[in-house]
Amino acid sequence: MVNRLVVAAPASGSGKTTVATGLMAALRRAGSRVAPFKVGPDYIDPGYHSLATGRPGRNLDPVLVGEHRIPGLFAHGAKGCDIAVVEGVMGLFDGRVDTAGVGSTAHVAKLINAPVLFVVDARGQSRSLAALLHGFRGYDPTVRLGGVILNQVGSERHEQVLRSACDEVGLDVLGVLPRDPQFSLPSRHLGLVTAAEHGQEAVAAVDAIAAAVAKHVDLDAVRALASSVPSMAVAAWEPQVEPVADEPLIAVAGGAAFTFGYAEHVEVLKAAGAAVAVVDPLNDENLPKDTAGLVLPGGFPEQHAEALSGNVKLREAVARFARSGAPVHAECGGLLYLARSLDGHPMCGVLDADGFMTPKLTLGYRDAVASTGSPLHPPGSRVTGHEFHRTQLSTPHSTPPAWHWRGVDSRPVAEGFVAGGVHASYLHTHPAGDPEAVARFVRACHPFVAGAADGTVFA
Repeated sequence: MVNRLVVAAPASGSGKTTVATGLMAALRRAGSRVAPFKVGPDYIDPGYHSLATGRPGRNLDPVLVGEHRIPGLFAHGAKGCDIAVVEGVMGLFDGRVDTAGVGSTAHVAKLINAPVLFVVDARGQSRSLAALLHGFRGYDPTVRLGGVILNQVGSERHEQVLRSACDEVGLDVLGVLPRDPQFSLPSRHLGLVTAAEHGQEAVAAVDAIAAAVAKHVDLDAVRALASSVPSMAVAAWEPQVEPVADEPLIAVAGGAAFTFGYAEHVEVLKAAGAAVAVVDPLNDENLPKDTAGLVLPGGFPEQHAEALSGNVKLREAVARFARSGAPVHAECGGLLYLARSLDGHPMCGVLDADGFMTPKLTLGYRDAVASTGSPLHPPGSRVTGHEFHRTQLSTPHSTPPAWHWRGVDSRPVAEGFVAGGVHASYLHTHPAGDPEAVARFVRACHPFVAGAADGTVFA
């Protein structure tokens, strides 16, 4: 596998995204071909990684896809690159709740046999940094801390004290970033503002971070750390699905309102024989001609509710398409778009529910069972997905719902909608974890290919 390193931290808010994105961009500008990755289910950071590298940002999530797929997915995303930079999630050992760190940054670092570049927010710290580093390095010696980036350093004297603390525990300092607000990225209620929404300002932010990293981080030392890895022969992941012959056209919502998708989703759709066209619900007034299936991924439709509502022609086209029985796969933001309304703004009206913002964050992995047959899943199918939203629906599910799972109090939870060809849910899933579900969706589009007989049954 390619030269590689993982950017981790003691806790969220330490500056992992800033450092990882800046490293990716600075290495690219210095002539490297950089493969970007993010640990966990996050959709937002990979958008900035893509800006920094010019390549699709990809996720490595053992919970969603199974740990056995992680090395292959890494090799798949790193094809043709010189170096891979993997941004971690939360603190180094933070994984799925009530597990021994499953899905954590440390877990992924071990699966791909990569050293860790440790980012520490140095505000309020001096010699105590030595104790922190000693504790993290000793907690699991099979995770190799290969160096430290000191972030938010206040002065030259502060830097000297921190370097001495690192020397005490034998960890090299590979970079020192001073306190500077221009190095931060804009935040919002679910994390960062997506790169697609922030537009030119996102490009400017990545430029500023790249310049700071190039100035304050020893890129040669970073490259040396990334190259200090054993060689591994790993077969790159490929979607093992049988393609259909008629190449159904599947429209996938994109643009600023629908950015929450995994790069592998389109790859599996194409491997299953589909042609893919992107439609922007903020600007396009019609679905592409001969559309036989529709994918509505997640995103921030709540930030664009007025504009989405104002595009009446596309809302009506989506409603007609969904009511025809054709396959529609909607996740989270896509679910809200299919509702009657979102924060009082009319939406597509396909689902008998209204969406609205709440102060409560719903977040976590779910082990779900399909309650009824749909274009994606036969009844009884089991998947692991992820919820991440601050909205709720006035009616949380249809009868029967899309999913059942056990809540944190072990009570059964019903969620999502299945009606005709529509499968709509808050649950985000990763297509590499269940490529057959994507292939099933493509096959379900066959009756709606131009010239084919109408009507289908999902069992």
